[in-house]
Amino acid sequence: MPNRSAVTRRTALALTGAAALPLVHIRTAGAAGRLNVGAVDHWVPNANAKLKEQIEAWGAMNKVEVNVDRITTVGAKLQLTGTAEGQAGTGHDIMTFIAWDPQSHASRLVPLDDVMKRLEAKYGPQNEVCQYLGRAEDHWVVMPSSFSSQYKGPCGRISLLKQHAGIDVVEMFPVSDKRTAAADTWTYDTHLKAAAACAKAGLRFGIGLSTTPDSVDTAGAIMRAFGAEMVNAKGEIVVDSDAMRACLTYAQELVRYLPPDATSFDDASNNRDLIGGKTALIWNPPSAWAVAKRDAPQVAADCWTFPAPRGPAGSFTPFLPFHWGVWQFSKNQTAAKELIEWLMQREQVEPRCTVAEGYDIPPFLSMADFKAWEEVSPPKGTVYNYILRPHHHSTAHIACFPAPPEIGVQIYNRGTPATMFSKLQSGQSIPQVIAWAKGELEGFVR
Repeated sequence: MPNRSAVTRRTALALTGAAALPLVHIRTAGAAGRLNVGAVDHWVPNANAKLKEQIEAWGAMNKVEVNVDRITTVGAKLQLTGTAEGQAGTGHDIMTFIAWDPQSHASRLVPLDDVMKRLEAKYGPQNEVCQYLGRAEDHWVVMPSSFSSQYKGPCGRISLLKQHAGIDVVEMFPVSDKRTAAADTWTYDTHLKAAAACAKAGLRFGIGLSTTPDSVDTAGAIMRAFGAEMVNAKGEIVVDSDAMRACLTYAQELVRYLPPDATSFDDASNNRDLIGGKTALIWNPPSAWAVAKRDAPQVAADCWTFPAPRGPAGSFTPFLPFHWGVWQFSKNQTAAKELIEWLMQREQVEPRCTVAEGYDIPPFLSMADFKAWEEVSPPKGTVYNYILRPHHHSTAHIACFPAPPEIGVQIYNRGTPATMFSKLQSGQSIPQVIAWAKGELEGFVR
C-alpha cells in the first residue's frame, strides 16, 4: 500500500524549466485567479507527485493559484466528498469522479463538449465505456481521465500458478502482438480449476465479495462473460435468466476457493494478499505489483498481468474509469476547463503513465502505444498485457452495463453483483439469490 498522507494544500509555485513544457492555450482573461482541484489519491507511489507537478506548472504558466487535494477511494471517501459538494453547492472547482458517479451529478456539472471536440479532433475517439459514462442528455458532462483509470484483469504469481495449477501465464500471454495457442486455453473453466488447485495449496485467489469497486468490477465482468445481465438497455429487469443461472452456478463453485473473509474485503485487501505471498492470483490494476516492487521485490519479479478469461459470451476485462468534472458553482470555470484540456494532452498523459508504472489507462484509443507497458519491470513486460490489445480478444467492461446510466449507477454503488456472489458463499441457493436481486433491482428501476 502507498503512503497515504493527510490532505495538503499548497499554492502554485513557478517550476524551474516550466517554460519548456508544451502550452496548449494562450491564457485568457478568465484563466487568472484561483482553482481548487479534488484529485483521487493514486495507488501507485509517485503518481500523485507527478500530477501535482504538472498542475503547478500549468498554474505558473497561466498565473493561476492552484490547490490540489488528494482524496482516497478507501471507505468511499472520494464518492462521499463529491456527493457532499454537489449537495452543498460549494467545494472544489474541479472534482474527480469514479465509474458511474458522473451520472449522479450530471445536472450540477458544466458541459465539456467544446473541450472534448478539440481533443477528439486531435486524438480520435474514446473507448466505449468512457463514452457511455461520460455523457448525459447528449452532452459530455465530464472528461474521462487517464489518472488512475485502470483495467482490472488478473495478476498472477508466475511460479505459483505453474507449480500448483500447471499454468504458464508468460507462455499464454507473452510480450508479443501475436496470439498464442495457449491463450485460447484461458477460459473460466481453467480459472476455476486453478482456483481449486491453489486453494488446496493454501493460496486462495484474492477476489473480494464486498461492495467496493474491485469486488463489484470482477463480479460484473464474470456475469458479462456468461451473457448475464441484471437490467437491460431498455431498463427492464432480466436477472432471472438462464444465462444468470449459469453464471451463478459457476460462482457457487468459485466462491468455495476464495478467502473466508472475502465479503469484508476493501480495495486494499487483495493488494495486501499479493504482497504478503498469501495468494496466487488477484484481479487488480498494477498497484499491488508496484508496491511489491518497492516492499517485496521477490514477489514483484514473479508477477504477470493478463486479460480476463473467456466465458460462453466472450472475454470482458473490468475497466474502471476516473473522470474530471467542473462544478457549476465554480467561480473560475474557464480556467478549470483549460487545465483539464491541458492535462489530457499526450505530452502530459504519457509522463503520468510512465511514473505510474503503466497503471494509468488513457481514454483515447490512439494513446495505447506508450512504451511504458513494454518496458516496465521486473520482470520486463510484466504489464505488457495489462492494456487490452487486439489479439487479446477481450472487451473493456464496466459492471452493470448495459443498464441505463441512471439505473446502473444505483446498482453499481449498491454493489449488487458482488453481493449476489457473497450470498452464495454464505450458503444461499441460486433461486434465493435471484429472488433477492429482483427485489433490489425493483427499487432501482421505479
